[in-house]
Amino acid sequence: MTTLNPQKLSVTYRQGVTALHPVICRKYTLTHSDETAELFLFVDHQFATDQIGPMRDEVFAEWLQKDGACMLYVYVFVGNENIDKSIQAIRYTIFKKEMPLALQAIRYGDQMFFKRYSPLDSAPIFVHFHSNDPNFHTIEYFGTPSMYA
Repeated sequence: MTTLNPQKLSVTYRQGVTALHPVICRKYTLTHSDETAELFLFVDHQFATDQIGPMRDEVFAEWLQKDGACMLYVYVFVGNENIDKSIQAIRYTIFKKEMPLALQAIRYGDQMFFKRYSPLDSAPIFVHFHSNDPNFHTIEYFGTPSMYA
């Protein structure tokens, strides 16, 4: 697993979201620069769609509540009918390989939030890989945030 370099992570809280509030409706958008290896984490009430690049390799995550329990639900775009299956296979493999780094960035970047709401460190993380191909359209369990601290 690639280890997070905190000096390469930039965190931006937007639209009234703070390091501690809110819990539900807290959304993360993680993007990166291929040239500098910098990571950019945006924490907001909505996904930072203005940060989506042409490669569509951003990671979206949000806190959801189901049956009274919180979970961190993550979304990545693997492909659609406009993206060849072989490219989708590569994207799926890369997303799976790099997901621990993305989760480290979210956990580290929002560490004050996790300290304040420590039970969320034990919440399950589910990653939804979006694709029109059923081989790559999956929802997978990725442990808990505490695994990425």
